[in-house]
Amino acid sequence: MPTPDKLVILDRDGVINQDSDDYVKSLDEWLPYPSAIDAIARLSRAGWTVAVATNQSGIARGYYDEATLAAMHDRLEALVEAKGGEIRRIVHCPHGPDDGCDCRKPLPGLLEQIRQDLGMASLRGAWMVGDSLRDLQAGEAVGCHSVLVRTGKGERTLARGKGLERAWVFADLAAFADWLLA
Repeated sequence: MPTPDKLVILDRDGVINQDSDDYVKSLDEWLPYPSAIDAIARLSRAGWTVAVATNQSGIARGYYDEATLAAMHDRLEALVEAKGGEIRRIVHCPHGPDDGCDCRKPLPGLLEQIRQDLGMASLRGAWMVGDSLRDLQAGEAVGCHSVLVRTGKGERTLARGKGLERAWVFADLAAFADWLLA
């Protein structure tokens, strides 16, 4: 069973793949950062459990469907597996901002789902890596260490500066993995 001190939870858009203000709506638009795929595989091979927690309100907005999202995640897992790694769990929130769910980050519902799925008592001491304040807030709500990457919306988040007092900041997921594995 994984332990929180060896768990890394990743946001998807802007951390693992290029983000878009117009939403990533198809497999063709899902463009992974090669260094992020490699970083996930390296973490996994080094004994870290890697999970993904992603808001996907484009489903609620009708921009794409669950099958399209599944195709993106199948591709992500295949790329990581081709490098000898594994993503242990991917969870997503399909709701819009006004749907009143408990899973949309900054709420910690997705992270709680990961905790339950992995059979963990707590997420205290795990790492939450994101490119927006809401990613970090979700992690902090359950005791995760916060990591902001400068990719995706990370530079904009950093420029705002609010709520980042406890965050570690890295250029990208690969730089964080380098530091964590050093």
